[in-house]
Amino acid sequence: MYAVIVTGGKQYRVKEGDLLSVEKLDIPGGQKVDFDRVLLLEDGQDIQVGTPILEKAVVRAAVIETYKDEKVLVFKKKRRKQFRRTRGHRQLLTRVKIERIVADRAALPAEEAPAQAPAPVKAKPAAAVAAPKVEPKPAAETKKAAPKRAAARKTAPAGKAPAKPKPAAKKDERKKTAASKAGKKSKE
Repeated sequence: MYAVIVTGGKQYRVKEGDLLSVEKLDIPGGQKVDFDRVLLLEDGQDIQVGTPILEKAVVRAAVIETYKDEKVLVFKKKRRKQFRRTRGHRQLLTRVKIERIVADRAALPAEEAPAQAPAPVKAKPAAAVAAPKVEPKPAAETKKAAPKRAAARKTAPAGKAPAKPKPAAKKDERKKTAASKAGKKSKE
């Protein structure tokens, strides 16, 4: 008899007596855990396939320990830029031993109440999260920006200081430089 269960975003094919390392469960060692997200169950004669899960099927396991996996090195490099970073990561895992696989939860003996495998966390919609209320300040406490600076901020691109205007050259100087350049060309 074997089953396919889902835990920690991964699928595992398990049978009774298997030792299995899964993503960390918040259950101390020595306690029991029920994996109720069973996708497939095979008992020798027939195969039951869930849509997507089997509602009554359950896999009971005993938590042995929580430990850190071997170190995985993460190396980043950008060529010709003198950029190199090495980081290590050790994933937290929980080792469990599969004790029973049953097609109907009612068939399990009523031992101590086992913990349920944590269900995936669903994100709350933005409307459900209430933002803290901010009371408006009295008019005397608010500061007003200088109109010149406010105008400069609006015209400058975000994150950059506004460009300073270049001083305009005098008309006479422009004519002299243009005439001197023209004179040099005619002499040659």
